[in-house]
Amino acid sequence: MPQQKSARFRQENLGFIFQDFNLLDTLSIEENIALPLAIKDIPAKEIKSTVRSLMQRLGIEDIAAKFPAQVSGGQKQRCACARAFVNKPGLVLAEEPTGALDSVSARQLLALLTELNGQEKATVLMVTHDPLSASYGNRVLFLKDGQINKELCRVRQSRVDFYHAILSEVSAFGGAGLC
Repeated sequence: MPQQKSARFRQENLGFIFQDFNLLDTLSIEENIALPLAIKDIPAKEIKSTVRSLMQRLGIEDIAAKFPAQVSGGQKQRCACARAFVNKPGLVLAEEPTGALDSVSARQLLALLTELNGQEKATVLMVTHDPLSASYGNRVLFLKDGQINKELCRVRQSRVDFYHAILSEVSAFGGAGLC
């Protein structure tokens, strides 16, 4: 795929959530979320409405004017999450999205990702080594030596039961290989 076409594909179909947030320090929280829409030349009024609505859903509307250095890690990650969902992508790629968060912020973010997955109908593909984070998903693939070694599907299990099933598999792997 030519570079310009692949850039457009990423812009229109993919959202990214990185472990280290990847926010632009010189932009406010609101501007960081709005950036993908501004690049697409969406009218300013529509951008403001979309961003404000998403910030409200994520509980970060009160920090809109602050800069990344002025907010907590959980707030930064919710900003990154909003930025990933602002274009209504079909696929959100999340790389260890809870790695830099405390346990309370991590659980809030995972619950939020689950909610957005259901409401926005976007697939969330998360890479993690954390069984708790994995338990929020519907399907877990275990990798060993670059190959899928095992698959678990949640089906009708509670999240807690799924968590225990994941832990059982992780212990069978000797603690390695969860993705």
